[in-house]
Amino acid sequence: MEMKTFKNLESEVWATDRCSGCGACVAVCPADALRFAPGKTATPVNIGYCKADNDGVPCGACYAACPRVDLASPGEMLGSYREIVAARSVLPVEHKQSGGAVTAILASALDEGLIDAVVTVTADPWTMKPSSAVITASEVLVRHAGSRYSWWVPLLASLKEAVVTRKYRRIAVVGVPCVARATQTIRTSDHELLRPYAKAIRLVIGLFCTEIFDYTNLVEGKLQSDLRIDPWEIRRLDIKGRLEVYLQDDRQVSIPLKDLEEAIRPGCRVCTDFTAVSADLSAGAVGSPEGYTTLVVRNDTGSGFVDRAIRRGKLETGGSVDLPAIERLAARKAQRRAE
Repeated sequence: MEMKTFKNLESEVWATDRCSGCGACVAVCPADALRFAPGKTATPVNIGYCKADNDGVPCGACYAACPRVDLASPGEMLGSYREIVAARSVLPVEHKQSGGAVTAILASALDEGLIDAVVTVTADPWTMKPSSAVITASEVLVRHAGSRYSWWVPLLASLKEAVVTRKYRRIAVVGVPCVARATQTIRTSDHELLRPYAKAIRLVIGLFCTEIFDYTNLVEGKLQSDLRIDPWEIRRLDIKGRLEVYLQDDRQVSIPLKDLEEAIRPGCRVCTDFTAVSADLSAGAVGSPEGYTTLVVRNDTGSGFVDRAIRRGKLETGGSVDLPAIERLAARKAQRRAE
């Protein structure tokens, strides 16, 4: 079989507006030859070197890790799962999104030693500019809780720091559906260069997502220039068919998604996965009562982490889940590619 290289990735994914920007290819490139350049964030760029193309050394790790080489079939809806529950953190989480359940599960796991690192997204509290990060302490995780996943960041690029540089071996990854699919691709691959990453990933939490936004276009464009909302005024963001902007002074601004087309990343337009069907555990605000998080428990791993957090008194469940509400948004996203 012909070896696929970054040139195939470039022609099949980058040049066709399919790139999700997840950062998986950046993380697994053994030559550190792929990166997102400042001011050019639509796709990664290559520094001009490839082990396979330049030296004839078998590689293709970037192609093997990409979640957009093969597009998922539309219509997966909720995916397979064990149970769907409404849950909330018992821990105080000041900037929690919905019920803070994801933060509670991860904080409990860090404290108990079930995981030693979380690959996640943090944001500057003043500018709200996001960046990927490796967090190893529960108190730091709680401090950075919030709705930062609405912004694009190549989250999985930090896997290299976690696995190769800092050598963590029990890692949780939290991200939107494309991130969950990339981690599944890495975990199930038989590619030799992906094995260290696959062995190190213990838990994947996927977040409900309709689309993610480019920070510059949304913050500096729509919010600051058009609506006169500065980033430090924003308390949290939520997407439930519209972008809901909650401000520090308790005001709320609702923006139709059709008004944000220029801020949506191009790669989001081919994604049909709303509930992160590839994750061990999926989470979102849709479907649960106010103050709760909807948790879609998909397998033994997801169930185990939820149960441990409950037993340690960090998480509680309660309230009914409105499945039709989740299914409506999932169906709407699943139809995107057909339109």
